[in-house]
This record gives sequence, structure tokens and C-alpha cells, in this order.
Amino acid sequence: MTGTLRVVGVGPGDPELMTVRAVKVIQQSDVICVPTGKEGGSSLALSIAAKAVNLDGKEVIEAYFPMKKTKQQGTKSAEARKRGSATVPKTSGFTNIRTSSLVDDGELDQKWNETVQAILSKLEKGNDVVFLTLGDPTIYSTFFYLYDRLKEALPDLHIEIIPGVSSINAAAARASVSLGLANEKIALLPANYMEDLKDTLTVFDTVVLMKVSKVWSEIMHLLTEMNIVDKAVFISRATMEDEQVIHDIRDVRQDEINYFSLVIVRK
Repeated sequence: MTGTLRVVGVGPGDPELMTVRAVKVIQQSDVICVPTGKEGGSSLALSIAAKAVNLDGKEVIEAYFPMKKTKQQGTKSAEARKRGSATVPKTSGFTNIRTSSLVDDGELDQKWNETVQAILSKLEKGNDVVFLTLGDPTIYSTFFYLYDRLKEALPDLHIEIIPGVSSINAAAARASVSLGLANEKIALLPANYMEDLKDTLTVFDTVVLMKVSKVWSEIMHLLTEMNIVDKAVFISRATMEDEQVIHDIRDVRQDEINYFSLVIVRK
């Protein structure tokens, strides 16, 4: 009998924000699959889950997905890497299986396929598998790179998606900002799409900018030019121990911005 695959959003960082359903299915699962950004890297999603669920006896599949760099991307400073890192708790009761080694960018499809095969091999043995994602699985989640491949390989596979608190909702709550009222329009986009940003800021009442670290100076220039810099708030690592909420974004230092940072512009 084929096992069940569940995709679980573990929330933005505080384990107390994990849903009751998320905790329950992780407890009941045999195998946990977690994405990592580098070979042998830690998983923030796993470290969050480990604070809410006893992982002893769980088998962990580490799915290494190398990230392609764009012209807008660069190398993090040492401080940014330090602030953006997370350490997986040392729990001796679970077993790690890594599905990949160092690869070229052109082999990204191969890495996804390796993870699909690792998941399917467990499901076909009757094991229940959970795939952990940060925040909510439907917002910029690594899992959806695998979804079609899994369904193609096993058309009758039932995949249950369990929502979680997104970083967007968590950031707005921590900054005490309403994302929208009545008929107001809300936009969410990666900030590195600078060519679209001015039009978006003009048309929408609230704009949430993700992935701001590499284009911070451009964002500041545009917000200042549009005279809305005072309408913006910066939130970093919402609900985590080193959370930052800065209402005057002129005080933000670009070299200290980490991957888990966003800006909410509320006009």
C-alpha cells in the first residue's frame, strides 16, 4: 500500500505558530523531506519543527536544491550569512539521507528528479512522508518544483497540502500593519523586478517586497523619489529570536539585510 505524502508549512519561525494539524502529521510520519540551499546545509524548516515535535526515530531526506544566481544576486557578506543561517538541532534519534552532491546550475532538474525518486521510494514501501516548507507551502515554496514530477511518476498519488502562517502575515502582524481593507489592492512581488516596481507602487495600496537584500539601494532611491519612504516598514526574520522591525527604513543597513527580510509599503 502506497504511503501518504503531506506538504507541511511550519510557519515563519516561532514553533508556537505551527498549526495543530502540522504538528500532528509530523508526529505520525515515518519520513521527513527538507530542502536545503547547499550541500550538507542546515534546514531552518526542520529546526523549527524539531522545537515542536520529537523527531527521534524519523528518517530525514535532505533535498539539496542549488540556487541559480541572477545578475541581481551576489554573495552575502559574512555578517549577512551569519544572521541568515540556522542550525539543525542535534537529535541523535533521526537518520539523515542526502540526495545529492555539488552540481552545476544546468543540473538543477536532475536534483529535483533525485528528490522525487527518493520520496517515491519511501511512499512505495508504505511509508508516510512529510515535506517541510517554511511559511506556507503555496507561497514561493520549493515543493512546487516537484509537484508535477511526482504526479507524472505516480498519477494516483494523493498529495495533501497543509497551510502554514506565511512570513508575509507574520511580518505584518509584528509590524502592526493592516495589509488591506475593503476594496484596497494588495501586491506581492520579489523586489528584484525593479522594472515593474514603480508601476506596482503606483497602482496598489499595499505592496509587499520580498528578496530585498540585493536591490536595497534601488528600493530606497525609488521610494524616496516617489515620496513614500515614510510609508514603508522593514521586517527581518519575523517571529524569530533575532527579529527586527524598523519603521524608519532609512536606519536599515544594507550589509545586515538577510534573506528572510521584506518590506511592506502601505500607502
